[in-house]
Amino acid sequence: MSEPPTSKRRLLVVEDEEHLAAGLKLNLELEGYDVTLAITAKEARQALVESEAFDALVLDVMLPDMDGFELCARLREAGNFVPVVMLTARSAAEDRVRGLEAGADDYMVKPFALDELLARVRSVLRRRAWDNRTTPEPEPKAAALEFGRAIVDFSTHEVNVHGERIKLTQLELDLLRYFSENPRRVISRQELLENVWKVRSAGSARTVDNFISRLRRHFELRPTQPKHFLSVRGAGYRFVPNGE
Repeated sequence: MSEPPTSKRRLLVVEDEEHLAAGLKLNLELEGYDVTLAITAKEARQALVESEAFDALVLDVMLPDMDGFELCARLREAGNFVPVVMLTARSAAEDRVRGLEAGADDYMVKPFALDELLARVRSVLRRRAWDNRTTPEPEPKAAALEFGRAIVDFSTHEVNVHGERIKLTQLELDLLRYFSENPRRVISRQELLENVWKVRSAGSARTVDNFISRLRRHFELRPTQPKHFLSVRGAGYRFVPNGE
């Protein structure tokens, strides 16, 4: 199946390395994207305020005035859920987790293959298009989910855990919805990648584990002893609404 046209897709690339920024802009424009460059977090925030909505953000972690983790977190706190692909020279697992917890949708370590970056940009754009669909679904999806101590309203994105309102990213909500539509069934990481992340790369499987950890921290009474989001060794994960 061919990709949808990208001629009207607007990307903001935030990167202070001149040669890398120029190369990214050139190659993304060759793919048909409309690309705006920013070299500081301040420029990026100004572009996000003054310009029309961007479809995705390619964000470097090491910026001269504010790191990408903080910029991404501030965007999410302000209610801006533009898809973010984060770029960094930091390869440690804790840095990848920090990027995802700040609200990034994907995380790539420099140096990276250009083809992979382009594929990941297409992936987050597909998810955004899927999230914004206005055509009727063949079967209506449940608008709300109640389990354990939580009440989740998928239509309003309101999440309440034990009387406290919390914020989830769009990707966290998508993952939770997929689990709610497949209760008690063992779901592989690859299935989650294909149906939630909309990618087929097995190399991103660790991303699934990180997001499961985030759901556990949000919803489990004891995240290290989960009752709802269960690991099935060698197979994947299983969601048990009533606990186990």
